[in-house]
Amino acid sequence: MEIYIAIASMLAITFIVWLSNKIFPFKICPICAGISGTWLWVISGLYLGWLDAENWRLFAAMGMGSSIVGIAYQLEKKISNKSLLLWKTLFIPAGFAAMYGALMQKFDILSGGLIFLLIIVTVFLLPVAEKSKQNQTKIQELKNKMKNCC
Repeated sequence: MEIYIAIASMLAITFIVWLSNKIFPFKICPICAGISGTWLWVISGLYLGWLDAENWRLFAAMGMGSSIVGIAYQLEKKISNKSLLLWKTLFIPAGFAAMYGALMQKFDILSGGLIFLLIIVTVFLLPVAEKSKQNQTKIQELKNKMKNCC
């Protein structure tokens, strides 16, 4: 029965976010919101003792794992192709460890995983941000040169 409730929740949240994307100026991935929204309420229910861990923990774990892989996929678009395998090799297991800590209420593992994720993201994305900043400066210089050309 739990799987039907979880799937209905994913579909309902996905549909609501899809509709809201038509109204609001910012966009959110509907299926990402459906999956993460569902596992967030499942985890909350587990923490509060409202849901039976035996029946709900597996679904929460599947949703959390899906979210980690989805986040890795979205962020890899901003990383150099030379580093993609290393990125995934570090990010996904660290994310799984953090989510395991959240799911099992082992906050030392959760904290360690989140700190490691923060370090990984900083190391891989900081050079990209710096390069983007340099490119913006060059673009602005070119615009100024074109404006003052003739």
